[in-house]
Amino acid sequence: MNFKVRDTFAIMLLMVFALSSCSKTQSYSDLLKNEQKVSNWFLAQQTVCNVIPSDSVFEEGSDAPFYRMDDDGYVYMQVVKCDRRGERDIPETGDQVYFTFTRYNIDTMYKSDTLDVEPEASNQDDLLNTIGNTYFLFNNYRVNVSNDFGSGIQLPVSYLGYNSEVNILLKSYYGFQSENTTCIPYLVNVRYFKAEY
Repeated sequence: MNFKVRDTFAIMLLMVFALSSCSKTQSYSDLLKNEQKVSNWFLAQQTVCNVIPSDSVFEEGSDAPFYRMDDDGYVYMQVVKCDRRGERDIPETGDQVYFTFTRYNIDTMYKSDTLDVEPEASNQDDLLNTIGNTYFLFNNYRVNVSNDFGSGIQLPVSYLGYNSEVNILLKSYYGFQSENTTCIPYLVNVRYFKAEY
């Protein structure tokens, strides 16, 4: 085999390996399209309201609609319960907001064609030890403790206040910071609590 033929053969072999490896991975754009498809599948099984009530009085309960919370549709919120005793206690910028959560992978639901899947992560089982450990500083994204959980987890408490519980469809863009590029949507059950000093 002369030098020219050997080089051509090596280049062709590299191209075959490169093309075969490309077909096994998805581009970020493909991942985002899949996230949208999976999210739409979940929302198609729910009642969805594309506007936030002007008086911020949301329907509550397990049959309540999922409200679209942002213009781009990254966060949808279903109010499970809201404190209705008088005025809502909404946190102010910088306040510590404690919360518990249970998180379900919507992509897993989609692939198994059921909403009944095991939680992927949770801190709600050990309520006494978790309160005081998991919190964010409301509306302060300059600190890691707020950025780690993403901005989507803070949206509900700005409308409902403390002592509320919600289910959130949370797309990766507004989700946990460590998973922004995974493009996996989650259903997150969250309960918010006020710091007691």
